[in-house]
Amino acid sequence: MHTFEVFKQYERNHWQLRDIDFDAVRTDLVRPEYVTMAKSGVMGESNVIAAVHGFLNEFVDDYDFSTFAVVWGYQEVQHHYAFKSWLAAVGEHVPDATVQAMREPYAPGTTPSATLATNVISELTVNHVYRRVAAAVEEPVLRQILTNASLDEAGHAREFIHFVKQRLAAHPEETASVLETLYVYTSDGRIKHPVSMFKSNLTELADHETIDTGFELFLEQIADAGELEELQDKIRKVFGGIVDVDLSSNGRVRRALAEAIA
Repeated sequence: MHTFEVFKQYERNHWQLRDIDFDAVRTDLVRPEYVTMAKSGVMGESNVIAAVHGFLNEFVDDYDFSTFAVVWGYQEVQHHYAFKSWLAAVGEHVPDATVQAMREPYAPGTTPSATLATNVISELTVNHVYRRVAAAVEEPVLRQILTNASLDEAGHAREFIHFVKQRLAAHPEETASVLETLYVYTSDGRIKHPVSMFKSNLTELADHETIDTGFELFLEQIADAGELEELQDKIRKVFGGIVDVDLSSNGRVRRALAEAIA
């Protein structure tokens, strides 16, 4: 199975939480926006349990992908605990009630391919944001966490791409749902992520940082002019490779979607 090779690679190369020296946090270099980004990371990554729950239910007939979902989930939990540990080291915390609110699983996607496509987008997005924020952060331990997490997300994107290609090869009738997912997430000037799309209205999060807080801070303080458009172009290019169609603009995505539906 494909995931067996992925698992062996992760086992050889993946970082461990114990490798991070939280006693070495430079509190003199911590800025308020770093705390905001870390809290946003905790909340974004805390959704992993809901996601794994949904994957295991939706892909009950696919042992290989289900195995990957468990491995992926372990690494996302590790990100959650890394951000949470950094916050503890600087005297900040995230209330348990806000994390608990993220537990409810997602409803299934319109198709299994759409579910996988959503995760391709989320992994590419968070990889980009973590990498760029890591380059801007001066506190070395938080920079290490962001760098580690960014590299993980790149690897996760690669595997979700593999699985959505595999799914579409067996179920080409789901192509339209993949194109629709791409359009929903890249058709305007905002960063969209499944957590913000499905969990942003939770009352428990009303007075707390969310994943959207981190994205807004990234766009306001770190992103270069046109960077969001470049990220969306990259996502469309990846999806073009998945479905073997030119998706280099929203117009082309709409046209491909119309042809897939016809």
